Formats: sequence, structure tokens, C-alpha cells
Amino acid sequence: MQIKAILFDIDGTLIDSNDMHVLAWEEAFAGIGEKFDRQIIHDQIGKGTDMLVPTLLPDLDETAQEKLGDAHGTVFKAKFLDEAKPFARAHDLLSHVHGRGQQVVLASSASAAEIDHYLDLLEARELVAASTSGDDVKKTKPAPDIFATALDKLSGIGADEVIVVGDTPYDMQAANKCGIAAVALRSGGFSDDTLWNAGAIEIYDDAAALLAGYANSSLGR
Repeated sequence: MQIKAILFDIDGTLIDSNDMHVLAWEEAFAGIGEKFDRQIIHDQIGKGTDMLVPTLLPDLDETAQEKLGDAHGTVFKAKFLDEAKPFARAHDLLSHVHGRGQQVVLASSASAAEIDHYLDLLEARELVAASTSGDDVKKTKPAPDIFATALDKLSGIGADEVIVVGDTPYDMQAANKCGIAAVALRSGGFSDDTLWNAGAIEIYDDAAALLAGYANSSLGR
């Protein structure tokens, strides 16, 4: 089956921002007197507030969860958003996909405002056919909503004609729940075992490595 569209995660996949999100969450937690080891926070990166916060602070009610998520967003925007940079060859990867006639779709737990910022950072406005953010769904990854919503925007394209590219186990799990195969990148800082166990069909170091091996990858074969 020829792959007609690629659903790309953003943070940790196209943009080198995972460690920045860890620091932003650390500051947000500190604001309510909570402290977690950075590795523990990192292991939750890839989830939206609705999934991340209950994992670490299960006793918080929904209002408190949302306030904490807002605090994280405020810190990230103020301190890190303008510092985040694309991974090497990230733009070239998107351009290559587009040039092959495959649709480029951004599907991230990030906010719509962050995705809009990253479109310019990646110089990808002319390359991206559609995007889905955490603002568009009731539940973020590892729930399937983000990828399911993105797939719904691709008229006439089925789950077996799409591949997800992401960096976290939550990308893999969310994709698999939609019946979509997922390729993982190590650039987000998760171990190979974690990515394989979450359902990755292939693993590459980063966007540049995927671009270099595209012809022989599941995306390009």
C-alpha cells in the first residue's frame, strides 16, 4: 500500500523542545509546591495537560489540572518558545515528503498557537496540508483523538495509507489505537525499548536520519 500522508508530531520530532518542556513543567509544579525529578517529568512529555498532570498528581481536580497546564504554557511561552529550534533537516524532511506528493500533516498535543509559531519556524506553511492541535480534541496522546482527528481531515485516505512519525511512546500508542503504523525518532530522548514496546515499526536517530533513509523506510517504499 502506497503511503499518501505522513502525520508528524512536532515537539521532540521536528522541534528540539522536549527538555524545555521539562523545565517549564518543573517551574509550574514548583508554583504549587510540588517537585519531581526531571527524568520523571521527561517520561511524561508527549502527553497534554489532561494526561500528564493526572499521572503525576492524581488527586488534583480538573480545575487545578487546567490551572497547572496554563502555568506550564505561560512559562514555556515566556522563557522557551522563542529559543526552540528545528532539528537539523526537519524542514528538508517535510519538503521531501511534499515533493513526493505525500500530504504533510502536523498532529501534536501542543496548542494551536504553538503549532502556528512552529509553522513559521519550520518554513512549512506551503508544505503542510492540515494540522491538529491539543485544542482540537477532548483527550491528548496517548488517546487516539489527535491522530483520529487528523485522519478525518484527509478526505478519502484510510489508516493503512498513513504513517505517524513521532518521538514518544505516546505517539506510538495513539497511532496504533487508530490502526496507523508509527515510525519513531530517538531525538525526543526515549529509549529504543520504550519505543519498540509502544509499537514503533522502525526507529531512526532524528529527522535527518529519516530523510537520509527515506527511500528504504516504510514512508518511502
